[in-house]
Amino acid sequence: MLYCESEVETHKLSNKQERILEIMATNYITMYKNVLTDMLNRIHDTQQENIDKVAQMMADTIREGGSLYAFGPSHAGMIVEEMVYRAGGLALMNPVHIANLMPNCRPMNLTTSLERLPGFATAYFERLNIKEGDFLLIHSVSARIPIVVEMATQAKKHGVKLAGIVNLDFASKVTSLDPSGKMMQEICDVVIDDCGEVGDASIQIEGIDAKVAPTSTISGCFIANALVIRTCEKLLAAGVEPPVIRSGNIDGCNEKNAELFKQYPDRIHYLN
Repeated sequence: MLYCESEVETHKLSNKQERILEIMATNYITMYKNVLTDMLNRIHDTQQENIDKVAQMMADTIREGGSLYAFGPSHAGMIVEEMVYRAGGLALMNPVHIANLMPNCRPMNLTTSLERLPGFATAYFERLNIKEGDFLLIHSVSARIPIVVEMATQAKKHGVKLAGIVNLDFASKVTSLDPSGKMMQEICDVVIDDCGEVGDASIQIEGIDAKVAPTSTISGCFIANALVIRTCEKLLAAGVEPPVIRSGNIDGCNEKNAELFKQYPDRIHYLN
């Protein structure tokens, strides 16, 4: 078929359109998968010792009659949701939920202001039921904001076993926003490195001046469930049946879970 010159011109792509097609041909999803795979491999290869130490703290707390708690402000709190009242999770893990530090806060950017408010975590901790000998896991990617520094400080002050999940590379490149000048990882008994990206987001798409696709939810959930696995193994080795929640969508498991909850009425606080 023959085209006149004007028709040929309409079928030509501009340089910008051609470049956009080239960019679209780049499989950024594959790049993201590779980033996550590498990150999980690094956690597996470098963090086993610390995961084992934290799992021992959790198992000891359960055997000694204490309670388990997990905290993370804003999106860091998704790791808490992963660990609490979850099929395959430990029934004794309790959430520390602070109003207006969760994704249902409106306006949502208020969470950024509140997690940087000195004194907020201290006032809240005083009203929690966490006692000496209990265990607290805090998830914070940068480990620099007052809400996690204060929460860690109060936990240590009250004799609580304290562990953290932190992006240590990220945390090493920033300074504390807490008036004390401390970083959360300096306070914790044990810190597990999430081996993630500085700034959390991981993929640079050409044409966008900010990275996309954060990594900390994937790494945090992997670490959280690795802790559950090792804690269960340690409890079994000590002759203690791990208090594992079954899926409520499997026939008969609601009854089994109800029986489990009755065994620990003073240590499962999220049902009250």
